[in-house]
Amino acid sequence: MDMNSDKCADTSQLAKQVLALARDTIVVRFRFFDRAIAAIKLEEVPESGVYRSAAGRLSYDPVRLLKDFADDENHAVRLLLHVIFHNIFMHHMREDIANPAYWNIACDIAAENAVLAAAGEYRRLGDAQMQIILAKLGKWVPQLSAEKLYREFMVGGISESSAKEYAKLFAMDIHDTLADDDKNREEIRIAAADWEQIARRVAAELRSFSKDVKGGETILLNLKEGVRRKYDYDDIVRRFAVMSEQIKVNPDEFDNIAYTYGLSLYKNMPIIEPLEYTDEKKIKEFVIAIDTSASVRGRLVEGFLVRTYDLLSESASFAETMNVHIIQCDSEITEDTKVTSREDLKAIADNLKVRGFGATDFRPVFDHVDEMIRSREFTDLKGLIYFTDGYGIYPENPPGYDCMFVFDNDDEFRPPVPGWAIKVVL
Repeated sequence: MDMNSDKCADTSQLAKQVLALARDTIVVRFRFFDRAIAAIKLEEVPESGVYRSAAGRLSYDPVRLLKDFADDENHAVRLLLHVIFHNIFMHHMREDIANPAYWNIACDIAAENAVLAAAGEYRRLGDAQMQIILAKLGKWVPQLSAEKLYREFMVGGISESSAKEYAKLFAMDIHDTLADDDKNREEIRIAAADWEQIARRVAAELRSFSKDVKGGETILLNLKEGVRRKYDYDDIVRRFAVMSEQIKVNPDEFDNIAYTYGLSLYKNMPIIEPLEYTDEKKIKEFVIAIDTSASVRGRLVEGFLVRTYDLLSESASFAETMNVHIIQCDSEITEDTKVTSREDLKAIADNLKVRGFGATDFRPVFDHVDEMIRSREFTDLKGLIYFTDGYGIYPENPPGYDCMFVFDNDDEFRPPVPGWAIKVVL
């Protein structure tokens, strides 16, 4: 019993020394990771047989770590770099993941791509095969960030055999994210703000010394994706709400003391009745334009439309009676669907068909909306949301209502959005 205890203690101590050496190596070799490596809490989990990472945490089995270190002296350095990149790229902080398997693969590919770019001298078995796959993926996804890879997997799909191959080659740890870690959800949320600060500091230092840092551009690309401010579509459309009276009890105007005193004094006669209306901001009139040009892929458009219909159906931001036009367009308007109530939505969603797929010209939509305003189809139009890839002809003059151009990704070659419009990258 004592011999086993001594053996376990020795194993634990050796594993800690291996990780300490790896941490020192990273601090010396990559000075801009000093805060990141210091922020990662190492947790020993004997007999687990796996490495598991979450925001700011890495748990490890000391026996597994020593075995991997014996097989490859660079393993501990590569493992810590892999986990650092997961954290500064904010991979653990996402809640909106529809396919966790695809997201985990995308995160591992992005992390290992950054490791190979920045620390290729710390080689391990499988690097050559990984570089072949990265070159192949780079033809479809020029910027190998987790977000862009995940989008490509969701839109274009991935075969079961490729998914298994990617997971086997690129994965070094099991990921705990906000989406699946209920126990530590609040802890991860708190850690997210700290890691965003660390990520921004790393980005600032890389920009200052980018010429001297191998793989700096790859790291900066992923940092930009990770710390980019995320927008919720529901929050975006609330911008177009107007104040109106809603027939409902207004709890802010209800005097509970007077009400209950009246009931006690006059039995069933309250002194004051609660007001039966309240002023609330509700969305009643606006336009959603969907660019269905050939450069905007059909499944992406259908997903945006389905999300829009779901939002109209479920959101408390929308009035019961509404006047919303959903316009499909490319170089001309191909369909204009009017939504007047939530009850209309199921029939529309069940018969959804994407039309168009030509070139892109934004002007016909604005002309069409202006004509509807002149014909009194709209009486208090608050705005227009235009979902597009951005490769089209913008109107020269601003409209008389707010306009928001929504893009699904960043594109440095996209024509600039006019100054009168709002640009949002979802």
